[in-house]
Amino acid sequence: MRQINIYTDGASRSNPGPAAIGIVLTDESGNTIETYKEYLGVATNNEAEYTAIIEGLKRASKHKARIAKITSDSQLVVRQMLGEYQVREPHLRVMWQRVKEQEAAFEKVEYAHARRSHPIIAKADALCNQALDEHLKKHKH
Repeated sequence: MRQINIYTDGASRSNPGPAAIGIVLTDESGNTIETYKEYLGVATNNEAEYTAIIEGLKRASKHKARIAKITSDSQLVVRQMLGEYQVREPHLRVMWQRVKEQEAAFEKVEYAHARRSHPIIAKADALCNQALDEHLKKHKH
């Protein structure tokens, strides 16, 4: 496979609050090859967005693609990864560095911003919400 597309979403209820990630991987033709969701515990929206990209790159590297194209609905994180915005928060700087380390598995990594209404971003968002709802339902008092 030459290129893998990574669609990510991270969400936090209360910000910071219960957080989760959702990831959809597609091949060059747009066929879904993997989906993933995970409850993270307490985190901010930005921490969840970065975690989704890190996990997406880890999962994509197993498919041996040369190019990874990451699409996220987080304009802040996309612009930080493109170098358009500085990463001022020290803990986000650490996460930014972890993304850069994961990028090393690919010849080229591209970033794009898409609205939540994008059909595959909407799937990643739904996975996020499923992970949150499942966790919160299990742990209701």
